[in-house]
Amino acid sequence: MAHLFPVVLLVAALGAQVPGEEFGVFRDPPRLLLTPQRLKLLERERQRESIRWEQFELLMRGKAAMPEPGFAHALYYRIAKDEASARQAIQWAMSAGDIRQTALVYDWCQEVMTPAQKAAIGQKLEAAAKRSATGPAAVRDRVFAGIAIADRLEDHGEKQLRDVVQNWFRGGIVTRLNQGSDPIPREQVYALVELLHVVRDNLNIDLRENARAYFAELPLYHLASHYPASYPAPENEYRIPAFVQDRRRGGEPDLAKAAMSRAAGLALVALDTNAVESQFLQGYLIQDRFLMRGALGVPYEFLWANPYQPGLTYSHVPLTLYDRRTGRLYARSGWEDDATWLGLFDGQLQLFEDGEIRNVRVGDKPLRFGSNTIQPGKSPGRMTIDNENTLLLGFPAGAVFHVELEDQEMREMQADPSGTLVLRAPKETKIEVRFHQPVSVKPAR
Repeated sequence: MAHLFPVVLLVAALGAQVPGEEFGVFRDPPRLLLTPQRLKLLERERQRESIRWEQFELLMRGKAAMPEPGFAHALYYRIAKDEASARQAIQWAMSAGDIRQTALVYDWCQEVMTPAQKAAIGQKLEAAAKRSATGPAAVRDRVFAGIAIADRLEDHGEKQLRDVVQNWFRGGIVTRLNQGSDPIPREQVYALVELLHVVRDNLNIDLRENARAYFAELPLYHLASHYPASYPAPENEYRIPAFVQDRRRGGEPDLAKAAMSRAAGLALVALDTNAVESQFLQGYLIQDRFLMRGALGVPYEFLWANPYQPGLTYSHVPLTLYDRRTGRLYARSGWEDDATWLGLFDGQLQLFEDGEIRNVRVGDKPLRFGSNTIQPGKSPGRMTIDNENTLLLGFPAGAVFHVELEDQEMREMQADPSGTLVLRAPKETKIEVRFHQPVSVKPAR
């Protein structure tokens, strides 16, 4: 496996229908997330009294205050057949404004609803399905609503789902990926993964096919975007996803976001359990000390975690991951908890070292991560590189340079959307590099 990943996106049929695709939903409920295979796994977890089921059941029987009551009570009903939980979920959904959870309640608890309840909740979801939406979470909510009430719609959701697949995803998300932007905020990866699941489960359309390389590497980038050190909380340890520090919070992590980041990882693994990248992520996630036991995380832990899925040792994941298209970069000195970590994301450069997060300047000293060196770039100027891959930071985004490498002809090179340029040298060889003034600045490709 290479130490550096330049991602190249493969695009298919933007905004066009692929022959044979159908967008109407005709499956019997449950349609959202609980496929027959997943239901079988969850029921087996209950029969075996697994630690995940026991923790979920403990909170539900103890009447713990659940941050997402519709989701939690509806899921408990589907597995424990506890009609009291279904009625509690339904009562909550009657007045709730959370469309995602309301759709799950409608889809998972229909057998317990009265005709009046089913009509009232169905009307609410029908209105939500018709609303316009742009961000991944809002689109996911709209799709959940449409699929849950497909039987109420004359076209079984065909118009709405066609619009989401062809226009929002293929014509929007994939196009923006190819233009060098990342339209999926890290905090909305979970919403996107839920959307990928339900579209595939109900329409037999795998949206990842429109940007194969991006989604193939997403599990590794998700893994690499967490700081090395774990965070001990009363209920369990957390891996903390990289975040832009908020002066109001100081350097304290948001454990709710950490829980949802773990949920995103578990759901990513479930998308493609056979992929090597998913198996690396599974090896990273499945350690018992990170098993979520809190009221927010435990329903997600129970829903998505598969302890029977083999995981690969994540220490074999490359220490440096670099996406040429978007400019995102994660590097680390090793896989130990005390490793040094560097991230270039959301327009800032961060260093995690000795248990602390600090923003660093491009002009700081070069950092080495295995066969990769990360250092500031100079233009115009000369420098010597002596590592297989040298990532030069701080150039203008999209700047095009004439570059002379020792004993080679002058070449034209372009910085990525984050102002990063990659140079490669023969192993254990020092070569001199000369940069001329930028000749132009144009969109990075």
